[in-house]
Amino acid sequence: MERLFLAGHNGLVGSALARAISASGRAHLLTRDRAALDLENQADVFRFFAEHRPQRVILAAAKVGGIVANQSYPADFIRSNLAIQCNVIEAAFKHDVKELLFLGSSCVYPRLAPQPISEDQLLAGPLEPTNSAYAVAKIAGIEMCRAYNTQHRTNYISVMPTNLYGPGDNFNLENSHVLPALMRKLHEAKERGDAKVTLWGSGSPRREFLHVDDMAEACVLVMEKHRGNELVNIGCGQDVSIKELAELVRGVVGFPGEIEWDTSRPDGTPRKLLDVTRLFAYGWRPRISLADGVESTYAWFLAHRDHLRMA
Repeated sequence: MERLFLAGHNGLVGSALARAISASGRAHLLTRDRAALDLENQADVFRFFAEHRPQRVILAAAKVGGIVANQSYPADFIRSNLAIQCNVIEAAFKHDVKELLFLGSSCVYPRLAPQPISEDQLLAGPLEPTNSAYAVAKIAGIEMCRAYNTQHRTNYISVMPTNLYGPGDNFNLENSHVLPALMRKLHEAKERGDAKVTLWGSGSPRREFLHVDDMAEACVLVMEKHRGNELVNIGCGQDVSIKELAELVRGVVGFPGEIEWDTSRPDGTPRKLLDVTRLFAYGWRPRISLADGVESTYAWFLAHRDHLRMA
């Protein structure tokens, strides 16, 4: 059985990938947490590859966060992500890894890209300013994979997931993404008996949401079937407004009060819906609806909230 190194196995994305790979039974999974392997340290990464000789790699490790975190710490986001990508991709090449899956992000696409966003929109226009440092780092990872394929005949694939959610998400209000932040705010407002909750922005931007277990299954399929330098979007092909999402989460949480919108706060990109024609051509479709996914994620939140990233 071939050895597959999953970098970033403890995060939202990585833990879902670990579940999917283990369920497939097609690879022996190699993992290391941050204490055991610092992916920003090139010597440590090269030493790990030399010792364990993985045959395939999935690069899910990244420094991630929502609008507040991206605006507050842009230098941290670009530095850490560039270091992780450079170290892992170069180590993979130096140790004869022929297949690597790099997880990018839908934020690599232009802020005002035509909707739905096809893979050829990469570098076709200006980025969303609120997360441009993170996006530039991810674009560099994509270009690294393409360059190694061109020069060294590797098969390093880049996939662009849409907004993800599910078990293992980050519920810290300072650096989480929109869905877990909504869930926590509405839950805590219900517990306090608040009459209303104020949410950021106008609620008008539209976003696509995919359950992380669906994403993981799609990634495993793409790694098996896709070849070449073309990106592959990972999404469900449907979007909702943030207002619609807030109402869905409010219903699941059971918050009876009013939701008001603070329009002095940034909205971010007006719309992000991915064109998933390329992915769907492989026969994949998501299994988990947004309503079911929000409900199961809230149940997971309630069961684990004493041990979550909440501070």
